[in-house]
Amino acid sequence: MTRKITILGGGQAGLQLACGLLQKGYRVKVIQNRTAEDIRTGKVMSSQCMFDAALQNERDIGLDFWGRECPTVDSINFTVPAPDGSGNKAIDWNGKLDRPAQSVDQRTKYPVWMREVERRGGTLEIKEATLADLEAEAAAADLVVVAAGKGDIAKLFERDPEKSPYDKPQRALALTYVHGMKPRPDHSAVNFNLIPTVGEYFVFPALTNSGACDIMVFEGIPGGPMDCWKDVKTPQEHLAKSKWILDTFLPWEADRNRNVELTDANGILSGSFAPTVRKPIGRLPSGKVVLGLADAVCLNDPITGQGSNNASKAAKVYMDAIIAHGDRPFDEKFMQAAFDTYWNYAQFVTGWTNALLSPPPPHVLNIMGSAQAFPVLAKRIANGFDNPPDLFPWFAVPAEADRYLQQLAA
Repeated sequence: MTRKITILGGGQAGLQLACGLLQKGYRVKVIQNRTAEDIRTGKVMSSQCMFDAALQNERDIGLDFWGRECPTVDSINFTVPAPDGSGNKAIDWNGKLDRPAQSVDQRTKYPVWMREVERRGGTLEIKEATLADLEAEAAAADLVVVAAGKGDIAKLFERDPEKSPYDKPQRALALTYVHGMKPRPDHSAVNFNLIPTVGEYFVFPALTNSGACDIMVFEGIPGGPMDCWKDVKTPQEHLAKSKWILDTFLPWEADRNRNVELTDANGILSGSFAPTVRKPIGRLPSGKVVLGLADAVCLNDPITGQGSNNASKAAKVYMDAIIAHGDRPFDEKFMQAAFDTYWNYAQFVTGWTNALLSPPPPHVLNIMGSAQAFPVLAKRIANGFDNPPDLFPWFAVPAEADRYLQQLAA
């Protein structure tokens, strides 16, 4: 008997899991609240820079349709401006990635993946799901996975205070998709600029509906000068505000942006959210249980660029767990074990991300400064974006940081 899986949410995790399970012969239904055309012509949703391990998950199940066309991100460049306002750099280093990263606009990607779900024999239903819909699905399917959800559905998953140190947004966030940015010399990068007491700015090449572009990501400390999006009314005002931030704080980035234009009127986004980890099992009014996936239960601030990477890795963990489980019931024990396997990895991502949201402690400043002198350290930090557990324990524990830096110096 073919097992039936229902997935609520057609984003990175939901669609990737659906396509992977369909390839393995499962019956899969995806419930999604927007049509492919709504997504394609709508607002940008993310900056979605994906590193090699996450991209490999897509390649493994035949979902890489843009690998040749999408510009590559070849390195991480880290810069801190000099505190004296001189326009010079206090810290500046570059670490090459072992294998390139790529970012495909989710407006380009999801419509193709939605078609792929149907091509592989899955069912795609477009509607805003309610608790009653979830009850019906839980009665009909062997397993219901929730990879999205607002309102009552989001409330099914209880916030886990032990894993969630913040109860309010830590950054004012904004995205600006542009054409016409001057490429950086040598090779492409995520240019990561950390402006103490102000916030962070990073930028990298990507692919959108109108071709190659660059994505600017702004992370403003609440109440500071980069928390400046609330009064912005039009796309052109959004672009002007983006350029103002660079002119004011990052002259070397401003120089690359003299001739940029928005990719499209919807190539902008601003907002904020509190990073939150939730308990993975949601109980419906009937007593039936559903399993939370990706951002529905583990939502990180974008400061480390891990959102879509986490989604891809969570989908892979759940797919493997579902397949390994055979025809046994998908009970609470299964659900908790699947999430725990993912959390064994994601706890490092969450720990690293949350640490970068606080003012950096001395040992982290020491690590980031030392990477200028030790190219091997710069490279290791860069590749930590692909595999965050490799940053531990030395990124988190002062004594371990000292020991590691002494080894490098020797």
